[in-house]
Amino acid sequence: MMAESQPRFLASDNTSGICPEAMETLLEANATDDLAYGNDRWTQLASDRFREFFETDCEVFFVFNGTAANSLALASMCQSYHSVICHQLAHIETDECGGPEFFSNGSKLLNVGGENGRITPSGIATTVTRRGDIHYPRPRVVSLTQATEVGTVYGFDELQAIREVADRYDLRVHMDGARFANACASLECSPADLSWRSGVDVLCFSGTKNGLAFGEAVIFFDRRMAEDFEYRCKQAGQLASKMRFISAPWLGLLNSGAWLTNAQHANAMANRLAKGLRDVEGVELMFPVQANSLFLELPSQVQQVLRERGWTFYTFIGEGGVRFVCSWNTTPELIDALRDDIIAALASMTR
Repeated sequence: MMAESQPRFLASDNTSGICPEAMETLLEANATDDLAYGNDRWTQLASDRFREFFETDCEVFFVFNGTAANSLALASMCQSYHSVICHQLAHIETDECGGPEFFSNGSKLLNVGGENGRITPSGIATTVTRRGDIHYPRPRVVSLTQATEVGTVYGFDELQAIREVADRYDLRVHMDGARFANACASLECSPADLSWRSGVDVLCFSGTKNGLAFGEAVIFFDRRMAEDFEYRCKQAGQLASKMRFISAPWLGLLNSGAWLTNAQHANAMANRLAKGLRDVEGVELMFPVQANSLFLELPSQVQQVLRERGWTFYTFIGEGGVRFVCSWNTTPELIDALRDDIIAALASMTR
């Protein structure tokens, strides 16, 4: 049997390191002491920079990770007797261990289907109108994932249509922006256009997947929903005593433009792999490649060969489904090596 190679990481953009721009401001923040619990100058600078970035006077909070960002944001938008409408593949449904329900004291997640990971206005309307009696948790929030869990993106028209149906049924709109930067890069649009101008009330914007060591920004465009949010963060263990080490690296991303160039590069690498495998017999693309993720149908024998050669990937999207995710530091050479290994593994099956 072939000896296992050194790991080659494409399972998730969480495996990448800190990008240089973020590291530079992290080191700057470390050079001198400062106040604790978000009262430092770095957190104030980063918050103000986000207001410029989104072109509006939003409320900004920093937490450690995406599960806390989504769970606490949804808890601020719901009462315990409310419900959240989300896609059946949404991260809040499949990968957050009941966090949204826990922090909201019981708000129920209502799953909706939808092609290519996107929910539709009709799916939302059907879910809202299915029942209206007091025995059923009242729908209160629509949660969208941008880019979706299968690597697709919601366009402007789709977001505006969802906002229209949300207004019709008095729903708030939450966006899980784990790969929000990748969606902006894909659609070539401004963060403001893809968030509050498209009807989003609260955005959880990930830095972890875009070059930070850790850290998510929870952005309240509807400031009323941010009432007492700092208390939720404290109670949930998300108030960092040395908050500047979460907030300062964001300045490196935003001021340098790395938030966008990192995402553009990651998207380009996913598209490079898709193009390299487009005409290869035995490889099926499961979803359109619109951001930095690529989902392929690969035979189990091919998957085994790839693992033996050190490739990391996830297989949680059904029988034969494989996910590869590119990051800010994924190289063309790495992508081309993966392509070559897939082609070679397929060829070995026919001998």
